[in-house]
Amino acid sequence: MLSEADNIRLTRTGAGTPMGDLFRRFWQPVLLSAELPEPDGAPLRVTVMGEDLRAFRTTDGTVALVSPRCPHRGADLFFGRNEHGGIRCVYHGWKFAADGRCLAIPTLEPGAQRDRAEQHIRLTAYPTREAGGIVWAYFGPAEHRPGLPEMEFMALPDSHVFVSKKLQECNWAQAAEGGLDTAHFSFLHMAVADAADVTERVMDRISTGSDTVRWMRDDGAPRFTILDHPAGLVLGAARRGDPGQHYWRISQFLMPNHGLTPNAFPGDTYHGQTWVPIDDESCWIYCYSWNPVRPLSDADRARYKAGFSVHAAVDAAYIPLRRRANDYMIDRAAQKTESYTGIEGVSEQDAAIQDSQGRIVDRTAEYLGPTDMGVIRFRRAVLGAAQALENGEEPPAAANPGAFRVRGGGAVAPAELPLDTVMRERFGDPFGRA
Repeated sequence: MLSEADNIRLTRTGAGTPMGDLFRRFWQPVLLSAELPEPDGAPLRVTVMGEDLRAFRTTDGTVALVSPRCPHRGADLFFGRNEHGGIRCVYHGWKFAADGRCLAIPTLEPGAQRDRAEQHIRLTAYPTREAGGIVWAYFGPAEHRPGLPEMEFMALPDSHVFVSKKLQECNWAQAAEGGLDTAHFSFLHMAVADAADVTERVMDRISTGSDTVRWMRDDGAPRFTILDHPAGLVLGAARRGDPGQHYWRISQFLMPNHGLTPNAFPGDTYHGQTWVPIDDESCWIYCYSWNPVRPLSDADRARYKAGFSVHAAVDAAYIPLRRRANDYMIDRAAQKTESYTGIEGVSEQDAAIQDSQGRIVDRTAEYLGPTDMGVIRFRRAVLGAAQALENGEEPPAAANPGAFRVRGGGAVAPAELPLDTVMRERFGDPFGRA
């Protein structure tokens, strides 16, 4: 369990908070590129870590992320006119560039006064980059701006990658903990024992067939081994396989808010998630699936769009169709005869349970055990990094973007092999570098 003070430190990411300062040392997803499909298109409202912002794509394709109000009279730039390299306030015509510079103040006569005003008045603007179908922004001090994290999906052709996002109606940290807690798969996502197996309907193809599902069902207490690496943690969970074997499900936590799933065998599609706070009680989850050896098929994309693996079925505003407001469309008859939850979809099952803990879970009342070791180490990692930053130590992971190019995945190995050996045999590297 955590103390109340540490629970507050873990879950609050607003400006000036310890965790908020840590998050601001890393690039954060703020939009899907597809949300700003064309230059000079409509501006969007964006809220990240409690900060209200406006985004627009300029004439040359640059994505701007700026403060929301015109500094003249406070009109909302959501209603602004995105035109000719900048956004123009429709109240009195003041215009601003993507970097926040004032380009025009037509309410002042030409001359020295207008020149001075245009030079000194500006919007707050954050630098952006696009990679992997996602718009990333950096909110921290310019002198500490790192490179983008070099996650594998960000370097592949678009044909090999599918990205989505979904609203989660709870604090970022409990959504992240749910994603990193691989022990729950033996129950939350499983068919009931006497049902026809529905588990593979919500999982990607498993190279070894139904054996992996059987091993997860039969062993609900995996043994965890956790390895530190330059970008975060390798979380290895070993279940008993057939005699003399262990089935390893190996996930990755990457600082400060990324997770890679443990399902893929060689040749399969890999998956990951990034949990980005909207405020302290909700977050966007950016989801990405990639296959490094083949393009994703139309059938793959249709499955992910409909809600499969880490992806959810969402509406036009990226709000899940199965959500808190409708109890995730739980089917009590299906819960008796088909699945543990009676809720359709891995993503939705995760969301239902994570949201059920409360908007911000009270970690002072927990009883943790051996299968919670991944959650414990995640908390230590981010709380320790936030404390170090308060003490003047910049997070090393931010300065090492290449360390983020790792994979999670599954492996079947002799029971006597330790995790680092399994990692070398499965990935050719002790940390799963791709």
